[in-house]
Amino acid sequence: MELELRHLRVVCAIADAGSVTKAASALGLAQPALTAQLQRIERALGGTLFERDRRGARVTPLGELVLARARVLLPAVKGLQDEATRLASAAGPQARYRIGAVNGPILGGLIRRITANHPAARVSTLASWSAAELADQVLSGRLDFVLVGACGDAPPATDTGLAWRVVAADPVFLLLPGHHELAGRDEVDLAELAGAQWVAAPGDGCFSDCHAAACARAGFTPKVLFETEVRGAIDLIESGDAVGLCQATLRPMAGLVTVPIAGAPLHWRQMLGWLPAGPAAGLAGQVWGYAIEAYLDAVRRNERYSAWLERNPDGKGPAL
Repeated sequence: MELELRHLRVVCAIADAGSVTKAASALGLAQPALTAQLQRIERALGGTLFERDRRGARVTPLGELVLARARVLLPAVKGLQDEATRLASAAGPQARYRIGAVNGPILGGLIRRITANHPAARVSTLASWSAAELADQVLSGRLDFVLVGACGDAPPATDTGLAWRVVAADPVFLLLPGHHELAGRDEVDLAELAGAQWVAAPGDGCFSDCHAAACARAGFTPKVLFETEVRGAIDLIESGDAVGLCQATLRPMAGLVTVPIAGAPLHWRQMLGWLPAGPAAGLAGQVWGYAIEAYLDAVRRNERYSAWLERNPDGKGPAL
């Protein structure tokens, strides 16, 4: 893992708060998610940054060095971002839409609508599994909007101060191979998968913790959790070596089926983010409307989810 600005912000937040728990609350993250982030940062730097006990987190000598550099770098980068934003604003209205997205059902339909309604606009996209990385791209002036997901009612996995607007909220479904014994069911109780091996794509939010908590409420601990990129996860599920979770709007794929979980214990929100004072802020309402239309297209393509919404009219959906 390469050290990024968001990692320096995490180190500063923990040092300022005096504990990981308080820092997690200030950043809007789950404490286990922030702890895992800190451990990854420490592995990347080759040593411990904080000594932690019941009294809090105290900075180590290595932590002091990192903090000293971070206190210089972060304000300098923020100043650069502010100057770039002012320069971009002074250049007049932009005829471009630079959009970053974490894996989801909206991006394709959103791009189609922008290009159809604004044929002269320059449109570009950037994909990443990290919502925090994409948010940093907006702050640095390299992106105008981001489409990310967030678990349940949690905020996006970033402390960057972007404006966020919910596009839609959906239950999380199971993703099973077509030959799985539960694949033909209308819904499956999570407890029926107590002995299963699980696979997930990487992410920087609290979804893995929420998944583990839902399994605990169902009376078990997930047996194995493989983490791999999306294509690898699909291959493991299709071969029958693991089961997974997916957005209810996932486009149907040969050899795989999506199955609702009884009681809908997990939810996922699609969110649009932008810089409130940035040059693209005036286009946010327009892009949000296009995103909702793209989401509704994704729902119509998925017969199983459409049927579930008819049976569960309060199961959420677009943020209209």
